[in-house]
Amino acid sequence: MPLIGYARVSTEDQTADPQERELRAAGCVEIHREQGSGGNRARPVLARLMERIGKGDILVVVRIDRLARSLAHLLEVLDRLEAKGAHFRSLNDPIDTASPQGKFTLQVLGAAAEFERALIRERTRAGLQSARAQGRIGGNPGLRAGDPRALRKVVQARRETYLDRLNETAEDWVPLVRRHRPDMAWEDLVRLINARQPAGRAAWTLPRLRRAVGAYVAEGMLPETLLAPAPRTARDDRLPALVAALKGADPDMTLQQICDRLEAMRERTPRGRSKWQPSSVRMLLERAGKLGLL
Repeated sequence: MPLIGYARVSTEDQTADPQERELRAAGCVEIHREQGSGGNRARPVLARLMERIGKGDILVVVRIDRLARSLAHLLEVLDRLEAKGAHFRSLNDPIDTASPQGKFTLQVLGAAAEFERALIRERTRAGLQSARAQGRIGGNPGLRAGDPRALRKVVQARRETYLDRLNETAEDWVPLVRRHRPDMAWEDLVRLINARQPAGRAAWTLPRLRRAVGAYVAEGMLPETLLAPAPRTARDDRLPALVAALKGADPDMTLQQICDRLEAMRERTPRGRSKWQPSSVRMLLERAGKLGLL
């Protein structure tokens, strides 16, 4: 299995060389370095690594704290790796999700995290009840007083929470954004992403997608060029471009599967009909090939 190393230091004064030596000694040929706080989940290098890691790969770190500073973040990363068929290994901690012992350790960590969350909820509830009984008003005194520092902290916390939510679904939409923006209009991209959404996920809207991409661009996790306006294309070229995008995202798709996807996107045929036929898709693919879209 391919071993992919991840080394992180908190400040520019520190060096990742010792971590890299350990990772190479463990068999990692590919190593990704990052400088940033472990408490900050919006790390561009880690985000790109999580996006491209594939089935059978093993993400390797020297110690758990190089990857995550909280149990919740660690479990979030491990869940994403498991969903992609990848594994995790810490050289100096008893975690290797490719082994039965490592999987057991992960289950113990998950149970501990749930117990910790239950304790926090109970302490918070008890604290609020006690404060109300004593006539105290809940909330942040700094916010009530309009303290700029308190306001900045709240804005930062909300931004990190928002990025955390985006990271949970990034593998569903970020690859399509990278592949098709800015060549594809936002409206078409939203429909393409929604057609490929896993069951049970909330549908994307145009404002929601633009805000998400803008947030990743602001964090340096996506290039600013993705926000550029889409080029004006002839109306006749739009459907070939859309069909080419579907085929490009999954080259193994059959003509009938593309028909089903277009109907799920509520895309009309060239003649304005709602029901698609494989012959229409074949014609559009041929035109896409002539236009150089495939």
